[in-house]
Amino acid sequence: MAKSILTGLDRIEKHWLKKLKGARVGLVVHPASVDKRLEHAADIALRSKKFKLKVFFGPQHGIRGETQDNMIEWEGFTDKKTGLPVYSLYGRTRKPDPEMLKDIDVMAIDMQDVGSRYYTFIWTMELCMQACLDNNKSVVILDRPNPIGSHIIEGPVLDMNYTSFVGQRPLPVRHGMTIGEIGSYLKNEFYPSLDFHVIPMKGWKRKMFFDDTKLPWVLPSPNMPTLDTAIVYPGMCLLEGTMLSEGRGTTRPFEIFGAPFIDPETLVKRLDQFKLTGVIFRPMYFQPTFQKHAGKLCGGAQIHVTNREKFKPFKTGVAIIKAVHEIYAKEDLWKQPPYEYETEKMPIDILAGSDGLRNDIENGVSLDKMEKWWSEECSSFTKNVRKHYLLYR
Repeated sequence: MAKSILTGLDRIEKHWLKKLKGARVGLVVHPASVDKRLEHAADIALRSKKFKLKVFFGPQHGIRGETQDNMIEWEGFTDKKTGLPVYSLYGRTRKPDPEMLKDIDVMAIDMQDVGSRYYTFIWTMELCMQACLDNNKSVVILDRPNPIGSHIIEGPVLDMNYTSFVGQRPLPVRHGMTIGEIGSYLKNEFYPSLDFHVIPMKGWKRKMFFDDTKLPWVLPSPNMPTLDTAIVYPGMCLLEGTMLSEGRGTTRPFEIFGAPFIDPETLVKRLDQFKLTGVIFRPMYFQPTFQKHAGKLCGGAQIHVTNREKFKPFKTGVAIIKAVHEIYAKEDLWKQPPYEYETEKMPIDILAGSDGLRNDIENGVSLDKMEKWWSEECSSFTKNVRKHYLLYR
């Protein structure tokens, strides 16, 4: 059996920067901030001899998973286990304010990302970087794997006219970067004078999926229960911008999808015509227990990924929306604002990164023609920007 790789957290004590020895630290963590033995970063940091842990900061869903559902705000509290203050970065504010930073010298950030631009933890990281620059604090990222392979990039690059908390800077939807690499990109492109450091992983390779690392999977958020969820998420999260259930309220969120008006067999027959690679759709019925269509019988399907290397999650998500738009043209498909703090722009547009995807679907543009434009955007970003910030081979 292959050895498990070492994350930034696994290496923190040995590789903490000499110039930051004895610093007062604020730790940005969530439930998946654990080492290879499943010990939480809070406990590891508390006994460190290299720095003094003073406060916690928690992103969406809290530091130990306090909020279950999407877009549920929460406010700070005192951590019962350590007695230290916990500041919320998904409530009254998403950017740490000066008062929150007054007792620290460094923000150490340890969050498991899932490899998709929509996932809000990378944008919490950016807001922390902004606040640290404003208040003359240092930032240390404890790097972690991109669980869905960092060698595959897919989807449109964000147009800055469509910024939101599901995309604050130009990145493809499936970005193929680690959180440390994204931090390096943000630092160099937007915050060059920030005192910024990454404690890199050891033994991690770009082509690894999370199960290749031999690290334990911990839910980074309540609706990200498995690696299978993360693999489909770059496409299936698009359904949050529609009236289709993306499977929240079922035991397989983002793998199960549908709506009360859908006939499963009809939909799957159309999806099969797209000849998508690495995936099979199984027609089914389901009843979400919460969120969209809660308690109602929905027709739809479950995604079964048969080949992770060939599977294109973004193209698959677009195909599902396109198929439903074609078959059920009379249904009101698009969800209206507000969504993730955006009150004017359409949720589907801020998820896709522009209004181009919605317009193409409404105008009946072919799936392959759509894929051509987002692949060109993706390729340009990869060649001109991304390649400069990769820390691993």
